[in-house]
Amino acid sequence: MSLASPDSTATVAVVDRRQRARSLTLWLTLLLGLTSILSLATGAAGTSLWTVLADLFAGRDLSQMDRVILFDIRLPRLLLGMLVGSALAVSGAVLQGLFRNPLADPGIVGVSAGASLGAIMAIVLGGFLPAVFQDLFGRHLVSLAAFLGGWVTTLLLYRVATQRGQTSVATMLLAGIAFAALASAISGILIYRANDAQLRDLTFWGMGSLAGATWEKVAASLPIVALALGVTPFLARALNALALGEAAAAHMGVPVQRMKNAAILSVAGATGAAVAVSGGIGFVGIVVPHLLRLASGPDHHHLLPNSALLGASLLLGADLISRTIIAPAELPIGIVTAVLGAPVFLWILLRRHGALGL
Repeated sequence: MSLASPDSTATVAVVDRRQRARSLTLWLTLLLGLTSILSLATGAAGTSLWTVLADLFAGRDLSQMDRVILFDIRLPRLLLGMLVGSALAVSGAVLQGLFRNPLADPGIVGVSAGASLGAIMAIVLGGFLPAVFQDLFGRHLVSLAAFLGGWVTTLLLYRVATQRGQTSVATMLLAGIAFAALASAISGILIYRANDAQLRDLTFWGMGSLAGATWEKVAASLPIVALALGVTPFLARALNALALGEAAAAHMGVPVQRMKNAAILSVAGATGAAVAVSGGIGFVGIVVPHLLRLASGPDHHHLLPNSALLGASLLLGADLISRTIIAPAELPIGIVTAVLGAPVFLWILLRRHGALGL
């Protein structure tokens, strides 16, 4: 009687996990397609997606109302939801890999608060900038300010939480709370100085919303999110190695400091652009990567793209709930993600209580 060697058993397990991850990618792609169709087909207005498609295929002209609702309201909202959901979920996955714990999330550790502060500063104080800066950055000013706010917060958080190559989860969480409180306090001061027009622009920041989706916002956020997320596949191998510790990753040939800088910049860019166009939407970045790790393992080669797919689907689903649960009024999407995500976060915290040392 022959027994399988430990090496062969481990190889079979790795191959099986990769197959599950690839299969999961297919199912998540189908899920994103389904939620996208539902997002286009659902709304307070009576416009039917199927009627519009039938008219288009038959060569009939669309009514002005159908054209506006479908192409100027629902379609940009769909694309913006996909961008924001993907950005937040992938940022959470990268942060969790960088800090080597499942509790890191742009919202919980204060990165979203820092990005919000940057955006609020651009809205309230942007008029005091020299005209050359306003002309140079134009509609991208808020997104760039949010990026800088998220980048500075992420960098400070990493510096505070990491000592001698080891990241303290407790320090990270407490520092994130402190950064978020400070950013909220400064934001409050700026809001008190805002005029009526600026206050209208700031009303959705507190709980997040996709209600103000426009093609201009899609155009402003798309380049930053695409560039930030485009970097992350090149970080997958390094993040896998970092799970063994920074010293082990360096011995494996990973340029640790360069990888950390790239990860921080990508998280700041994606989170900053997302916050700039949607406000503060929490728990997407912590729930999505954790569920995917349970389903298909921690390999970042699969975790990062699957996080983008599931994050986009989750946010589109939350947006559907926010638009329909109290129709024709609309519930802020941040409330929906908090109701769905907070219990999952508590479950993660309790499940890993011993491992986290809290």
